[in-house]
Amino acid sequence: MPERPDLRRCGAVFVETSEVVDFDIGALLGGRDPRRRKQSWMALAPHLDAPVPIDEPSIAALGRLSETQWTDYATVNATIPEPTLQALVDAGLILERGCFTVAHRRDIALRDANWHPLLATAHAFSRWSKVDSLEAQEASGIHSTADMISVSGLPPPHYRVREDARSRMALERPSPRALDSLMHRRTTCRNFDTNVALSARDLALVLHRSFGEQGREEIEPGAVALKKNHPSGGGLHPLEAYLLVQRVDDMAAGLYHYNVEAHALDRLPVPAGFDARAFALTVVAGQHYFADAAVLLVVAVRFPRSFWKYRKHPKIYRAILLEAGHASQNLYLAATDLGLGAYVTAAINEVEIEQAFILDPLLEGPIAVCGFGPRAQTRTTVELDPAGSVWDAEGRLKLQTG
Repeated sequence: MPERPDLRRCGAVFVETSEVVDFDIGALLGGRDPRRRKQSWMALAPHLDAPVPIDEPSIAALGRLSETQWTDYATVNATIPEPTLQALVDAGLILERGCFTVAHRRDIALRDANWHPLLATAHAFSRWSKVDSLEAQEASGIHSTADMISVSGLPPPHYRVREDARSRMALERPSPRALDSLMHRRTTCRNFDTNVALSARDLALVLHRSFGEQGREEIEPGAVALKKNHPSGGGLHPLEAYLLVQRVDDMAAGLYHYNVEAHALDRLPVPAGFDARAFALTVVAGQHYFADAAVLLVVAVRFPRSFWKYRKHPKIYRAILLEAGHASQNLYLAATDLGLGAYVTAAINEVEIEQAFILDPLLEGPIAVCGFGPRAQTRTTVELDPAGSVWDAEGRLKLQTG
């Protein structure tokens, strides 16, 4: 009988409880509580595509194996029954030395990227695939703020007041400046003009101001620090911009990557039968008003870029999300300055985005989508415009100039 390979546990795995509730009609007819609750365990390993059902002996088995040191099969098998051991190997939770399955290769990629295990798990299992967020909202029966209030009550108040404050100092109201006017007009757009193309010049301006290089300095040979218009954890700037172009003058609809160094767009291959509008709807999880934007920009993160310095660091994912927020606000302001509408959304189908742009979510994963383009002349979808800077009382677009 051939010798079995050495074993080790995968690099990151967490176990959570799962409860399934079904109904016992007999109990209901007998006047008893008809709800039957079944408890189970699920293993969450970020190198795998989905949670893995697991039992208590398997949980104990995983706890006996090292995630870093290989152990010979006979030693492991002496404490873990063969059926349990084989099931864990088949699931990809225990890896065999020298057997480079898909799970094994993904586990190596996860280790090499220097992810913090908890953050890798949260990132992997918060990704969506084939989700239609508007369909889900329709199914929930909540269609308006009034519906939400009827279900959940009023939201917490806008203003936090500290009753234990010892005194209050009034602050001077600032005099309006050009930046105030720009920020006043910054709103989330849900009404795009699908008959008007974005100019290539405006596209270049928005990209350069929100993601473009503004300067550089060589710190050490081969190590360059970039100046961009937003802060970045460690000055590493791991964000990448991938574009779905729908309507831009003199540009074919399709997929592009913003090459920061060259300040250029590199056109990427598209799948057979690619339809830009259909893909836009998938990208923004069925939010049709966002799918109407002339350009949809995927904010993706090259995680090894940040993890090179912050290895398995528990705070770096927060810093990355903060950076994405800063970049998206700059995109809002750049678009507003040109009289364009813009938005940012985290309700996206990451899996389909990864497949289209050929991204590995553990190495370069999408975390948000921004859109921008010419606004519609009339408002047909509700927008929040409390300052009244975009729409007049009849829902007509006010004149906006850059």
